[in-house]
Amino acid sequence: MRYLDKEAIEHIAIGAAFLGTGGGGDPYIGKMMALSAIEKNGPVKLYSVDEIEDEDFFIPAAMMGAPSVLVEKFPRGDEFVKVFQKLAKYIGKEKITGTFPMEAGGVNSMIPIVVAAQLDIPLIDCDGMGRAFPELQMVTFNLDGISATPMAITDEKGNIGIFETINNKWTERIARSATVEMGASSLVSLYPTTGAQIKQSGVHHIISLSEKIGEIIASKNRNVKEKLQELLQLVSGYELFQGKIVDVIRETKGGFNLGKMILEGMEVNKNENMKVHFQNENLIAEKNDQVVAMTPDLICLVDYETLLPVTTESLKYGKRVRVIGLPANEKWRTDKGIETVGPNYFGYDYDYAPIEELVKKVVAEHV
Repeated sequence: MRYLDKEAIEHIAIGAAFLGTGGGGDPYIGKMMALSAIEKNGPVKLYSVDEIEDEDFFIPAAMMGAPSVLVEKFPRGDEFVKVFQKLAKYIGKEKITGTFPMEAGGVNSMIPIVVAAQLDIPLIDCDGMGRAFPELQMVTFNLDGISATPMAITDEKGNIGIFETINNKWTERIARSATVEMGASSLVSLYPTTGAQIKQSGVHHIISLSEKIGEIIASKNRNVKEKLQELLQLVSGYELFQGKIVDVIRETKGGFNLGKMILEGMEVNKNENMKVHFQNENLIAEKNDQVVAMTPDLICLVDYETLLPVTTESLKYGKRVRVIGLPANEKWRTDKGIETVGPNYFGYDYDYAPIEELVKKVVAEHV
């Protein structure tokens, strides 16, 4: 067990936004909410998965909807605890051991910190994705048959409710409809989980990994090339492209940010191009019309000079970026994982191929 102070939260926000693959919300908004919570309530205790008991009980908390909406529709601040306590009361648990994030992302990594600080409960070093995905059934707990419901949902106006559904896909459908009516963003608590289920089905050490990533990116005593190499080594990643955004096609539809961006190559990728398709998160990267990375593997955009993560709602013409790809958690590379979050699910006519194979193939063809 250790305590998360302000510096740790700064680093976690950066690292989680990187792992969020363009989704999961603006890291600045999430960071400010978490910093405000610990300034008022004190630092948050972080437990490793090894430190919890099988019979302990946990509830995650998260934002649902289109991340771009948060730029104008800022949370009031008390929704996170309200939705958390609503679900705890509904399931009849007087004592909740702790909380954890459902995904990595600039906002969704921070909301559980707010809950932990306000309720004086520990945060567990795990999540349900190891990255970010746009739909509620796209978590590793679902792969093991754990139910998303009972689930609580609320908004900044005070509307609040409980869902019990026949399966996790129906949880997504019904909650997405409610989220659209709530203004394209809502706060949810779902996947109430035991310690044993976290040990079996969670993605472990994701908060610690986010912090290490953030430390590298925020470092002041190394140049960009040194930081990039250290980052790629830490995450077993690849620099896929260096370029400038020359077009962004984007819309907010059905509670998602949907679209694609087109990059014009620069430096080592001069005279080349890349297209990145996204649905909240980056899903497919095509270099010169050849796929070099695809979901569930991670496609992360960072600022060319600072390496700070670039989220889909902040994409704009002329921005210079690096595109980094890294392998997904092994749970997503199973048949069930690929069926749940692979390219076919999102409507792309590609059979999943690991990023290691795609990068190796591209390099071989250019030798």
